[in-house]
Amino acid sequence: KGAYVIGGSIIELLLDRIPTDYDIAVTGNPKKIAEKIAKNISGRLVEMGKPGQMIIRVVSNDNIIDISPLNGSFIEDDLKKRDFTINAMAYDLSSGEIIDCLGGLGDLADKKVRMVSADVFKKDPIRLIRAYRIAACLDFKIESQTVSVISAYAKLIENSAGERIRGEIFKLLGTSKSYHYLSQMDDTGLLSAIFPDLERLKECRQNNHHIYNVFEHTMKAYQHLETILNDSAKILPDTFIPIRQYLDEKKIVLLKYAILMHDIGKPWVKTVDNRGEIHFYGHPRKSADLAQKISQKLKFSNREKRFVDFIIRNHLNPLFLFTAMKKKTLTHKGVTRFFIKCGDNTPALLLHTIADIMAKRDTTDQANKAFICFVTDMIRNFFYDFNCKIKESPLITGRDLIHEFGLTPSPLFKTILNLVQEEKLTGTIKSRSE
Repeated sequence: KGAYVIGGSIIELLLDRIPTDYDIAVTGNPKKIAEKIAKNISGRLVEMGKPGQMIIRVVSNDNIIDISPLNGSFIEDDLKKRDFTINAMAYDLSSGEIIDCLGGLGDLADKKVRMVSADVFKKDPIRLIRAYRIAACLDFKIESQTVSVISAYAKLIENSAGERIRGEIFKLLGTSKSYHYLSQMDDTGLLSAIFPDLERLKECRQNNHHIYNVFEHTMKAYQHLETILNDSAKILPDTFIPIRQYLDEKKIVLLKYAILMHDIGKPWVKTVDNRGEIHFYGHPRKSADLAQKISQKLKFSNREKRFVDFIIRNHLNPLFLFTAMKKKTLTHKGVTRFFIKCGDNTPALLLHTIADIMAKRDTTDQANKAFICFVTDMIRNFFYDFNCKIKESPLITGRDLIHEFGLTPSPLFKTILNLVQEEKLTGTIKSRSE
């Protein structure tokens, strides 16, 4: 008695899904109930939070259950302090009844995200992003009054901790219709409040290679990328199976994030020559440097930072290869070197480039089609040729350098072994004796 399932797990259960995480609010001592639950499901206890705001987590193989004291004397008091009506329902574990004092059931049926009150965003500004994250995860609409209040309070997001912003943004980007919700976030000014560098792109006109300003191009590129990631078989029928195996949830999120940031340096490096031509020399480097600062602020892991930085810093390189191919100066060795340099990031970079080029002008443009054809061949070449060769045993190892040549281990080893590997992959050297 006095124990209630609350929050997201209620939504999952009402939508006939099986939650893996449960939040339980209790009137009594959370530890006693946690111990009881842990015994029943063979779980272990983890104590979290500050004194007075203690949460006891029960972790088992299948579930995570968080047990916390009620935020108020009665469950209704607790629910009225929550963020959105669909999150402000409770299931009474003793009576089996659903407690819905704010109309959450109706909003769930209407597929709406509605704030509990206009104060919810002032109390915790992270809820500004959460509204869109929840809507994106459930494919719901945000109720119009809630949208108005988000517009009024958008700037408050600057007060939220970087890691909390990252957490919500990553969950949003991980959904298949995130473009739709990012556009809505832009309409309320929230997207620019989170990423002020994107706002500068709206005033930045481009050269004749583009029909959009930098912001419109960025959003179009994002939309194309999401479409490719959602259904790679359509654009890449020959390689969609290895691409699906290659893309995990984390890569998808970081790829989307990288394309959102890939041109943020353009306003900083824009020049106009004496013929009136617009140039953005060095914009990949500038964009990568700015994105690095944002990643730092949002507390990305080192691995996440490296991946995003690599994609942005190198996003024009496939275009340089294409130009070389048109001039008939591209060699097999040049392509192999590109694959070696990019390594495991190759498919991600090439997918980024397809979306980027599609967003430059009309998708029926012949130059676009030729480039997409070239990049698709590169992806095929990477998975079905280069990848098979790289898995073969190397012709020589560090041990050979020590025993056959009497060398002392040093950074030079890596250089020598990489050069031999490059010669092997380009077919110049085929055997150990060579």
